Amino acid sequence: MRNGNRIGWIGAVALALLVAAPAAFGQATEDEPGTENIKLIGQHHAGDGLEISYTDVEVEQEPGRPYAYLARVLGPTKGMDIVSIEDPANPELLYQWRIEDPELHIGLGGMDTKYFKHDGRYYVIQSLQFFGGPDTDLGAVVFDVTGLPDASTVKEVGRIRASDTPTGFHNIWAYKHSSGIPLLVATTSGPHANLYDLSAFLNGAEDYGFIGQVPWPSTAMDSPFGSMVGYHDFYVAWDPEGERDILYGSGLDGYYIYDITDPANPELMTSIVGVMGVTLAHTLTATPDAKIGVGQTEYRYSPIRIYDLEQGIHGGQDRITSELSAWTRNYEALSHNNEMRYPYVFVSSYKDGIDIFDISDPENPEGVAYYDTYFGAEKAGLANDLGLTTGNPVGESDFNGAFGIDVRNYDGLIVVSDMVTGLSLMKMDGFDGWHGADHGMPNISSVQDWDHGPQGLVP
Repeated sequence: MRNGNRIGWIGAVALALLVAAPAAFGQATEDEPGTENIKLIGQHHAGDGLEISYTDVEVEQEPGRPYAYLARVLGPTKGMDIVSIEDPANPELLYQWRIEDPELHIGLGGMDTKYFKHDGRYYVIQSLQFFGGPDTDLGAVVFDVTGLPDASTVKEVGRIRASDTPTGFHNIWAYKHSSGIPLLVATTSGPHANLYDLSAFLNGAEDYGFIGQVPWPSTAMDSPFGSMVGYHDFYVAWDPEGERDILYGSGLDGYYIYDITDPANPELMTSIVGVMGVTLAHTLTATPDAKIGVGQTEYRYSPIRIYDLEQGIHGGQDRITSELSAWTRNYEALSHNNEMRYPYVFVSSYKDGIDIFDISDPENPEGVAYYDTYFGAEKAGLANDLGLTTGNPVGESDFNGAFGIDVRNYDGLIVVSDMVTGLSLMKMDGFDGWHGADHGMPNISSVQDWDHGPQGLVP
């Protein structure tokens, strides 16, 4: 039974039971790094000897463009790599970009990577975060990658700066808006997200195509992490029932869902706040029908929670204050990001590698597959080359291992970026591609139809 208002010790006990239930699903070992139904096809590592280097990954979705984009952090590698995955068993490095004078740029470097298509050309956006040095206001660099695989044709077309909120863009989202514009959503260090019209940016707009801001309403308790405010992550998708563009924003104290059909005037629809045990909201994605949400928190002993969004998005409820159910494979670990391909949720789970679970029954999510990318490196023979051992090769930090994940819809290729072992390419038995209609759903996911927009709305 769904009840967005039920709280208290009864709810806490129920959640504990739900979390405990999947424990028998299994843990990776050196001899068996994953379930039998998932296979490691190929891997790529830059071979630069750095302990932590890769962050997010984005894969293009057209069959004729087999390219993966990997963000690079720390040391001299602050920037982006482009890897050809035309042959998934043998990924090939095509291009590398690094910020100039990396020793002067204090901070992380490349964090999130997204691509978009406009007027027949292909572009990649690399978000950046610098806390000191010459580019603290630099949020992202945009490249024209139309001419790939010829690396000599890759061109930087411009940089997006946000001087009012220095330290860059931790996360970004590129979305084909129902109005027809390629929309960029970016986190900032302020209590809001920035929205940009990328077509205006490409045309040289002095304000980088800035449209407006999505405010952070802070409708729950103060965060135990201090004075941090604002958004961390986003998912943006079309709501087929309400016929509107919806932004799912993860603000530190909760999740905030906005109607951004008019991006200059976002309207708060509902929020997920005051949920017991949620003190740092990290990521929220939604099913193609905008009725069920999957939320992550990015700290240990906190499961992935499943929320009933329908009561807020379509039912007019201002606040959702409890989860519908929860799932975890390892309660001692933490997860980072997820890609929704209903009914499957693909999760990058840091030192546990990746997890895949099924939410066709959202009150009873069920584990489907997992693969530990640390042990995966061992089995692939990379451990000796990289000087790695099984377990955590670079100390005790929880923030290590599988950081980013993406899924290629036309063939079901699973693409994972591990902070140490690099790019891993996998396939799951029986998952040879995804289209919403095959599952009784609208064809809506993180994958954008750049030519036609959501649900073919753009002529």
